[in-house]
Amino acid sequence: MPKFMPTEDFIIQLFCMIDDQMKNVPKHSQSKLYPSEIVTIGLLFAMRGEGERKFYRWLKGNFLSLFPKLPERTRLFRLLKTHQNWTKRFLAEPMIFGIADTYGIELIHPIREGKSKRQIGKKGISNHRLVI
Repeated sequence: MPKFMPTEDFIIQLFCMIDDQMKNVPKHSQSKLYPSEIVTIGLLFAMRGEGERKFYRWLKGNFLSLFPKLPERTRLFRLLKTHQNWTKRFLAEPMIFGIADTYGIELIHPIREGKSKRQIGKKGISNHRLVI
C-alpha cells in the first residue's frame, strides 16, 4: 500500500520549491502575502479543481497556520488573477520530442453543456463520440 505525504508537508515542500524560483520577485510594500505564497495558493487551487468558495473554506479551515495573513476570499482571488503570469516561470521548456495528444477528453457530460456561465469547453467529436 503506497504511503502518501501529508497535505501540510506537501504544501510546505511545494512552497519551498516555488520560493527558490521566485527569490528575485519583490514583495509589494502593501501586500500581506509574499509572491511565492500567492503562487503556492494558486497552484493548490488549480490542483484541487473546485470552486473558489469551497477552496477558500478548505484553505482557511485547515491551513491558516501556513498562511496566517490570508486575505479575504474575493481579495485573494483578485490577487491570483492579477498575478497569474508568475506561474509561467514554472512551465517546462518546449522540447523537440514534445507530443500533442489529439484525442478529446470528456470534461463534462454533453447534457450539461451550456449550463454553467464559467464553462470553457465546446462540443466536439472524438473517436466518433460526442465530447465537450
